[in-house]
Amino acid sequence: MTGIHGRRGPFTDGDTVQLTDPKGRMHTITLSEGGAFHSHKGKVEHADLIGQPEGSVVRSNTGTAYVALRPLLIDYTLSMKRGATIVYPKDAAQVLVEADIFPGARVVEAGAGSGAMSNWLLRAVGEQGMVHSYERRADFAEIARKNVERFHGGPHPAWKLTVGDLVESLDETDVDRVFLDMLAPWECLDAVAGALIPGGLVCCYVATTTQLSRVVEELREDPRFYEPRSWETMLRTWHVEGLAVRPDHRMIGHTGFLVVARRLADGAEAPERRRRPAKGAYGKDFTPVREREGRGGAGADAVASAESVASAPPEGGAAVPSAGPTEPVTPAEPTTPTEPETGPPAAEPDDDAR
Repeated sequence: MTGIHGRRGPFTDGDTVQLTDPKGRMHTITLSEGGAFHSHKGKVEHADLIGQPEGSVVRSNTGTAYVALRPLLIDYTLSMKRGATIVYPKDAAQVLVEADIFPGARVVEAGAGSGAMSNWLLRAVGEQGMVHSYERRADFAEIARKNVERFHGGPHPAWKLTVGDLVESLDETDVDRVFLDMLAPWECLDAVAGALIPGGLVCCYVATTTQLSRVVEELREDPRFYEPRSWETMLRTWHVEGLAVRPDHRMIGHTGFLVVARRLADGAEAPERRRRPAKGAYGKDFTPVREREGRGGAGADAVASAESVASAPPEGGAAVPSAGPTEPVTPAEPTTPTEPETGPPAAEPDDDAR
């Protein structure tokens, strides 16, 4: 089940079809006997499409030509009805690659939003895998359900949708991957760690730098996860027409940040990660998560090491005195030359200068 009714053969009643006009505008319709597509460019009878091969060109009653194709998942994602903001295709592609979503994988997703990421995950895991999506809002969950079922022509056998909070409702175990698209993913780390298998992966999708900083630091201080990685992806299209080859004036810039981290085996303690943060990266009032919760361990040592590195003098600079008591230091006597300097005597100014 790959979506859009198997994606092969001539158009049939009930198929989803994408009509593209000469200006590149796309119109998504569902074919039905006796139906018609209306626009300011005229009318296209559905009967003119049913039975035709994909890639046909049809004309409206005013002569406007349309290219008829089954929509790609990227087209469907951008045109489907939305409740919550979707995960854009450029980020969905990064999730599938960087989170290593493989056929047969067991994946937990929260929240489902409009169902865009659910479709990408379902395509990646296949019918032998499982995607369990959680969504707090019932109205968003209903939109996600309709979008997924419309794309696949009915309920997908590998998809389960639950209306509820992930922390309270998660009952999955032996999960390979977890994808979190929510406001505060760090609040779910305990539930996620309990569901993931050793070596499993959590991927977080957040919109702001403050969210990015918080989730990375919380993952870094959690002994159940290995060092997180974070990044964002930007997409710039190009205008290519004859000698006019240049970047498009508009581009999809920032949409969100992605963070991935691997689950360690129970009882495993990762070696201290050596970093050289910028001076002042950890302020004097900074307290690691482990220390705040009384856990201690390698995380606190890593921060202490980072602070010592940050306070270290630059190469060739003066040493920084320690915080403890020290012996008073007597300033050295100024050094004076013992021998008069040698060299040509300074020239005296002439009479005109005087």
